[in-house]
Amino acid sequence: MNLDTFLLLTRIREKRPVVHHLTNWVTIYDCAQVVKVLGASPVMAHAREEVADMVALAHSLVLNLGTLTPELVEAMKLAARAANARGIPVVLDACGVGATPLRDQKCLELLEEARIDLLKGNASEVARLAGKAVQTRGVDSAPVAGDLAELSVRLARERHLVVVVTGPEDLVTDGAVLWRVRNGDPIMAQVVGTGCMATSVIGAFAAVEQDLATAAAAALVCFGVAGECAARGCLGPGSFKECLYDYLYHLDGPTLERMQKAEGCAVSTSSPTAP
Repeated sequence: MNLDTFLLLTRIREKRPVVHHLTNWVTIYDCAQVVKVLGASPVMAHAREEVADMVALAHSLVLNLGTLTPELVEAMKLAARAANARGIPVVLDACGVGATPLRDQKCLELLEEARIDLLKGNASEVARLAGKAVQTRGVDSAPVAGDLAELSVRLARERHLVVVVTGPEDLVTDGAVLWRVRNGDPIMAQVVGTGCMATSVIGAFAAVEQDLATAAAAALVCFGVAGECAARGCLGPGSFKECLYDYLYHLDGPTLERMQKAEGCAVSTSSPTAP
């Protein structure tokens, strides 16, 4: 399967879509900045009184449970329903799901009370939502037994959405197609906010591409390639983040074509992870 990552990145730079966030207070600046350097326009509006009005101006909506409160989740529901009514994609980062009952409950409420188009998490967050008895270590992934690709395909089919699992190998599936993305660098796991930034990058790509599995795979390639380049030019986690912004800003077609490591295949009902 062909993934024209630079084509989608060019669309972002040309269309400058508005990506509305209700996101993690720890990483809110990083999420805004990463969307901005891609060429899109970030907005961070959390108040219940204005989220629907802000969605009316947006091309995608990103929800992130990292620093959730019950009040914030109610605002997320309002924003998601407004996005559903407008037909713009809703991306949900299940940050910390599997760590506490509150996070599990609120994430399930969002999945059941609004249409979520793309669900992103690490291995244990996604496994928890798929019904596995696994506990996330705060916001860090815990080991998950079994075939993660098969689990993701099944969850995508059950929930009728795109599932993204981030890790050393990223998985993206809508239940019919499975992408494996192997771009990135281990230092990214040592920098607070890279997971949230990846979700925001996905939100920007989802704003310009209707095939959300393709959008997510391309987003992860861009983010991972920039991460690999930044890792070569930094001294450590602190300077890495600055380098990451710079390399995302300067990404070009030849670099993406040379460094992209993404493989996609159709999946069958009988054998979810087989080509």
